[in-house]
Amino acid sequence: MGNGVQEQQASLKQGEVLHVASSSPSEQHTTRSILNSLFSGALAGAVAKTAVAPLDRTKIIFQVSSARFSAKEAYRLIYRTYRKDGFYSLWRGNSATMVRVIPYAAIQFCAHEQYKRLLGSYYGFQGRALPPLPRLLAGAMAGTTAAMLTYPLDMVRARMAVTPKEMYSNILHVFVRISREEGLATLYRGFAPTILGVVPYAGLSFFTYETLKKLHAERSGRLQPYSYERLAFGACAGLIGQSASYPLDVVRRRMQTAGVTGHTYGTILGTMKEIVSEEGVVRGLYKGLSMNWVKGPIAVGISFTTFDLTQILLKKLHQMGYTAR
Repeated sequence: MGNGVQEQQASLKQGEVLHVASSSPSEQHTTRSILNSLFSGALAGAVAKTAVAPLDRTKIIFQVSSARFSAKEAYRLIYRTYRKDGFYSLWRGNSATMVRVIPYAAIQFCAHEQYKRLLGSYYGFQGRALPPLPRLLAGAMAGTTAAMLTYPLDMVRARMAVTPKEMYSNILHVFVRISREEGLATLYRGFAPTILGVVPYAGLSFFTYETLKKLHAERSGRLQPYSYERLAFGACAGLIGQSASYPLDVVRRRMQTAGVTGHTYGTILGTMKEIVSEEGVVRGLYKGLSMNWVKGPIAVGISFTTFDLTQILLKKLHQMGYTAR
């Protein structure tokens, strides 16, 4: 009898030890870090995209049409849209953007943090800034991971941006109509140029931002840049990343909206050749780039800054809660 009780107590103690071991401080820290990155990334994407939504919508409309782009024409389009459909029409498609950008940004930023940790461990730079090549690789892999998981939402957002509100009533309606009228495969039309474009875009964006922060810390002696410095670093990152991948962005938009613009774009090279033959290299493949040089740096700057500041805030809140306990 006594031996049975002792065996049960020993078994209970062993189970308790195993339970404690399964939720070790390192595992709790990793889980908290992932959740913080997901939340911070989601907030960063939502704030940044909402801030530049009217410019983004205008850029897409020019990208998928043969109309010549200029700052004057872009302003006229924004003004006509405002006069015809009202102020909030400038954010048409932004709900679809949020449905896409919140998971996309959450996954991208979280994946970037995890890839940095894994590559840092592999190259022996755990807890320190990565060397240039792994730094570039971490950004490229993060962007690719996010794009692969959220692409159909990007397709829906592009369709809503270039069609009248009578055609698609809501996000679900876009999915249903595309599936019925054009087939499920249409939801992944333009996927190849997206992946080809996201590698240089995300890779160079994260690489530039992380490099500028590293150089700043070495020159200034401050580990954390000021907010306006983060915005400037993010603006540079957005300018470089988007300029490098812009032609593929145009190709992606043309392929995504082919079903509603009357074109039959099939392949990346075929789409590029058709754009160049009809509109030229600069006026076709780089149409709207000047607007991207305005909205891109703003959006990326806001995104990186929001992510960093939210991460810092969450860490401080956790420390305060831990201290209180």
